[in-house]
Amino acid sequence: MVALVRTVVSAADLALPPPSEGSAEVAARVARARAIQTARAKETGARTNAELDGDPLERFATPDEAGRKLLMQAAEAMRLSARGYTRMLRVARTIADLSGAEQIGRIHIAEALSYRRQPPRA
Repeated sequence: MVALVRTVVSAADLALPPPSEGSAEVAARVARARAIQTARAKETGARTNAELDGDPLERFATPDEAGRKLLMQAAEAMRLSARGYTRMLRVARTIADLSGAEQIGRIHIAEALSYRRQPPRA
């Protein structure tokens, strides 16, 4: 005989955030992203997106049109230097790799921009 156990789900339970990834899942995702980066940049001499520069950066980290527009708007509004602009591309490329995306999209640019430290406001 099998006993059925009913679980009561409250409204408060429904409002909780979904469970986050565990350490093992995150480690596996990071390892996959790192392998993708190494394979992609093999002929450039770079090992990671952080080491991409110049033509390889342009070739591997070009966002789609929506991403490009957002990055251009942010570059103007945030007064990004050339260094800041390329840093956003590298971070966005890594975010795209972690999510398994072939191309950088608007969502990846937005997340990269969200990590940028802002100067204190007066």
